[in-house]
Amino acid sequence: MNANNNVVWLGAPSFPEAARKAVADTQLRTNLRKATGTIRDKRLAVTAELDDWEELRTAGEALKRRTLRHLDTHLVRLEQSVTKAGGTVHWAADAAEANRIVIDLVKATGEPEVVKVKSMATQEIALNEALAEQGIRAYETDLAELIVQLGDDRPSHILVPAIHRNRAEIREIFRREMGKWGRPAPEGLTDRPSDLADAARLHLREKFLRAKVAVSGANFAAADTGTVGVVESEGNGRMCLTLPETLITVMGIEKVLPSFEDLEVFLQLLPRSSTGERMNPYTSMWTGTTQGDGPQDFHLVLLDNGRTATLKDTVGRQALACIRCSACLNVCPVYERTGGHAYGSVYPGPIGAVLTPQLVGVEHAESLPFASTLCGACYDACPVKINIPEVLVHLRAEVVESKRAKSRVPTPEALVMKAAAAVLSSPGKLSAVQRLAHPAARLVSRRGSIGNLPGPLGRWTRTRDTAVPPKESLRAWWRRTREGGVK
Repeated sequence: MNANNNVVWLGAPSFPEAARKAVADTQLRTNLRKATGTIRDKRLAVTAELDDWEELRTAGEALKRRTLRHLDTHLVRLEQSVTKAGGTVHWAADAAEANRIVIDLVKATGEPEVVKVKSMATQEIALNEALAEQGIRAYETDLAELIVQLGDDRPSHILVPAIHRNRAEIREIFRREMGKWGRPAPEGLTDRPSDLADAARLHLREKFLRAKVAVSGANFAAADTGTVGVVESEGNGRMCLTLPETLITVMGIEKVLPSFEDLEVFLQLLPRSSTGERMNPYTSMWTGTTQGDGPQDFHLVLLDNGRTATLKDTVGRQALACIRCSACLNVCPVYERTGGHAYGSVYPGPIGAVLTPQLVGVEHAESLPFASTLCGACYDACPVKINIPEVLVHLRAEVVESKRAKSRVPTPEALVMKAAAAVLSSPGKLSAVQRLAHPAARLVSRRGSIGNLPGPLGRWTRTRDTAVPPKESLRAWWRRTREGGVK
């Protein structure tokens, strides 16, 4: 892993190894199947209500792609707008610089703790761990993130980080861990969703009321007004964004939009694609600071951390258009069986398989582009039409080329391809090979005498119906009929 990039979890096994363990966990697969199926059905229902859903997707795609082409211009304009509104903008080239900026800002307040709104960007840079090393405790306030934090766990979904946990597991985590972080779980806590929500509400309320510093992510930021927005479903975000005296927002540079009016498109696309709702219960927006209302000190940290390098790739850059809705995860047959932990990254699922290798370099996540069936369901579900299968194939080629460049000894596959090229480029060689291959092909077919071969080749022939080749090849037929006088 790149020392300046925390997107990939240190020590995480490769996808094939992690997936093998995950698919053997029947409880995990049950949890995932139920949760993703529920979200998937809700999304299909609410998107079907709109006659112009496909036009909205096209508009979102066009806006994102146009913004990425002129990203530098929009970022400079955003900085000017935020500064004019009373905020302060910081630029962070990588995870280490972003963490250093946030730590310095928190230390300047003298506070030993912060409350947090759910943020993929802060997970990406491992901010909580960096703050802890400096004696500053970060409290997650999103319910799913709270479950993950209390369980000393890792998120496994973009939208529902604790999707791999069921109600009984969550109750045990609350009963065992809440007291170590603050107010303990109520006596006799059951696994009813309402009881679990009440326990979380009581646990977090005291933190909201005493917090002086909050850290958030951002779903969008409008360059023309300097307005930053967060959408969420529980109200914890609204508490964090309004009660503390200091607000620090860490935002990936790709989240900027040219105009406030552009939110009209994305505030229709995002809730329907993510939670299957017509609109988010809480949509919070703020522009700089306002005397006597909300945080009086606002800082916006603009995070690169591999995004500029990704932008250089004309095929792969479309992954930066992602609005973190997680629709691709909920329709992916691979994710539904392995869960998010198998991806070894804060960005799981199909979007993680294309975004992570680009942020950290394919050599540090070379198995992820292959973590897909290329069925295209993710492309159909994506609200901004990111062609994930196209990027996956593109990155697979990069992985192969990267391995080829590092190895002096050609791989068996490379030797086979080289031999095939030599044969196919010569009519005489092709004819000779066809004559030799024809009897052998008949033998290894399912109806041939040795159709069930031992070893690796046998695993292939036993599960595939290898066709019996015709008695006469096209080349032989053409030569015979032509010599017989057929024109």
